[in-house]
Amino acid sequence: MDQQQILSRITAMVEDEKKLRDALAAGEIDGPTEHARLGVLERELDQCWDLLRQRRAKAEFGENPDDARVRPAAEVEGYQS
Repeated sequence: MDQQQILSRITAMVEDEKKLRDALAAGEIDGPTEHARLGVLERELDQCWDLLRQRRAKAEFGENPDDARVRPAAEVEGYQS
């Protein structure tokens, strides 16, 4: 996945997040359903942001950005800011 594809995926997931929040506000889904779906989206978003950071770091240091790989959600979730 190249940088533009990652950014497009991030944009789509942010839109999905908004739709979930709107569905909850409209009473179309319940809180636990929204929470579960948001959890999945948040983990996938974290993975996409991590992949994007990897690609940018590799490019900055003269490495091939295509060597960056999606890391497991558990690994990415364990990072601290």
